[in-house]
Amino acid sequence: MPNVKIYIDETRLTACRDAIEDALPRLRDLLCDGLAVEASACQIAALPVVGLPDQPQVNAELLILPRSGRTPERIRAVAGTMRQMLEQASGLDVAVRVGMLDPETYLALK
Repeated sequence: MPNVKIYIDETRLTACRDAIEDALPRLRDLLCDGLAVEASACQIAALPVVGLPDQPQVNAELLILPRSGRTPERIRAVAGTMRQMLEQASGLDVAVRVGMLDPETYLALK
């Protein structure tokens, strides 16, 4: 159940919007392959934000549930590839942050 929010500085979004949209299916494929989930489990959104000029202009947050096989190395590899994909699509500095959700308290209604 990867949940990805891609925050893009609104002053930069127009220039990279089409490329980011084009990258979203490949990003989902990366998450499915790298985290062993079905496409229907993924939630990915790109959002314009107002941020400070001295921070990365693209900030991606990946939230996942712990699972067998999701080792720190595998998660770092997925996050690193995600960062490269978003940098190539946007032409901007990208930060990726990963958070683990608590399976005891997490609830998703679809």
